[in-house]
Amino acid sequence: MTAPTSPDLVASAGGRHKVAGQRRKTIGQLLRFAGVGVLSTLAYSVLYLILRSFMNSFAANTLALLITAVANTAANRRVTFGVRGNAGLAGDHAVGLLAFAVGLALTNGSLAVIHWAGVDAHWVEVVVLTVANAISTVLRFIALRMRLPKAG
Repeated sequence: MTAPTSPDLVASAGGRHKVAGQRRKTIGQLLRFAGVGVLSTLAYSVLYLILRSFMNSFAANTLALLITAVANTAANRRVTFGVRGNAGLAGDHAVGLLAFAVGLALTNGSLAVIHWAGVDAHWVEVVVLTVANAISTVLRFIALRMRLPKAG
């Protein structure tokens, strides 16, 4: 067995630096995504409670989720993934709307379970909806990261 040559050592070190750089990039994206997500969740919760005061839970959830999903995708394009301009805008929002559909199924399904169980407290709805949204948020990050792999 021969000892690695200097170029081999440089290539090996370069590979480790690439992995470390990719790890830092992913962690940065996750932190920015979480920041956008917290603000989106707060906006969603406030909007849901306002809408819930004059419409049923399913309609309030759908409208609040749709509004915040569009804003969330726009914010994540720019803040999390560093995408500027209109290139790919329609496709990015299509992925965001797909994530919205998954989130809507999870949240409306959760509401159906709450109502089936006879729970009629708005604060319980918000807590359960927040948990369901957290699950769909993980899926949103994965979908957007797959769509925007070179950004950020």
